[in-house]
Amino acid sequence: MSECAAVGTPWTDERLVFPNADGTLRSAINVRRSFRAHLSKAGFTEPHGWTPREMRTSFVSLLSDQGIPITVIARVVCHSGTNVTEKVYCKWLRPVISEGAEAMGDIFGASPATEAG
Repeated sequence: MSECAAVGTPWTDERLVFPNADGTLRSAINVRRSFRAHLSKAGFTEPHGWTPREMRTSFVSLLSDQGIPITVIARVVCHSGTNVTEKVYCKWLRPVISEGAEAMGDIFGASPATEAG
């Protein structure tokens, strides 16, 4: 808020998490610019190769790789249920898919690797 007072612009309280200095909505370009500036400060060698969406996908992938249940992942990424999480992140939900395939193999007496080979 002090930045607004310093430049003489009124603060607008849109209740945004990451607003512009005057409290208004950031454009997608400004979000990426700010995000990449933070990556540079954090020591990323190629910050322009990352987007906020890729970081979110990486986050979901890391949770999944650690065996976190899909219901928990969906809650953490603020999805109302697992359908959206499964649809959007299906290729990054490896343990869930692998465990499901292994369970089916156990049920039907066949290994997924054996069937695919």
